[in-house]
Amino acid sequence: MKQYIVDAFTDKPFSGNPAAVCIIDSWPSDESMLKLAAENNLSETAFIVKEGDTYRLRWFTPNTEVELCGHATLASAYVIMNFYEPEAESVSFSTMSGVLTVKRHDDLFEMDFPTYELRVIPVTEDMERAFGARPVRAVLGLDLVCVFDSEDIVRNMAPDEALLAALPGRIQNVTAMGADADCVSRSFCPKLGIKEDPVCGSAHCQIADFWSRELGKNVITAYQASRRGGWLYCEKSNSGRIKICGKAAIVAISEVYAKLK
Repeated sequence: MKQYIVDAFTDKPFSGNPAAVCIIDSWPSDESMLKLAAENNLSETAFIVKEGDTYRLRWFTPNTEVELCGHATLASAYVIMNFYEPEAESVSFSTMSGVLTVKRHDDLFEMDFPTYELRVIPVTEDMERAFGARPVRAVLGLDLVCVFDSEDIVRNMAPDEALLAALPGRIQNVTAMGADADCVSRSFCPKLGIKEDPVCGSAHCQIADFWSRELGKNVITAYQASRRGGWLYCEKSNSGRIKICGKAAIVAISEVYAKLK
């Protein structure tokens, strides 16, 4: 089985968000896919099986399957359109979140994702204790998004992982307006077995949507201020969906010899 390691939301290896992409002929058991994802110990391992004219795509963290992952979708499209269908200008994936289509524009890959209803929730003492700073606002969709009044607070934050896990939302995101980008964010994922996601595409379905409303603009340039760092170029449409674009860089191509049952 071929496995590709691709860094997403960057054009330089060893930055952005790494994902493993596995191309397989038929589905092994969920247990086997979880074991390989745990062995890889990356935030996501993507598994792809071609079914007719489309590809079925599933995403696994080291301890669970997730319903949506942006960076591993970008990495998967990069692999398909560079190594399997190099002439293709787009590729469609059938996923738990519906059909996701990725289009290639030179070195940018454009993903078309759903947005989530965001509801304002109270800022709590638990949030302040978990993040080590008090948010000025909080909204909840699939994930928690806490807004701070300073980019420096977001960049320098060292949250308590155990306390984060008690907060609502799949992922606990922090964000603020940026100096060189419309917004600067970080994404913490203790519930998914990930301390911090280096660059989270699915979180920006909510983060970019929030800032689009807040700033009154449809196009949002976002920087994820993790140690690795990465750029996302987001555009909200009138249909309630959001386009998230990014670059990618190949790091490794390998053979998996362990049998997945």
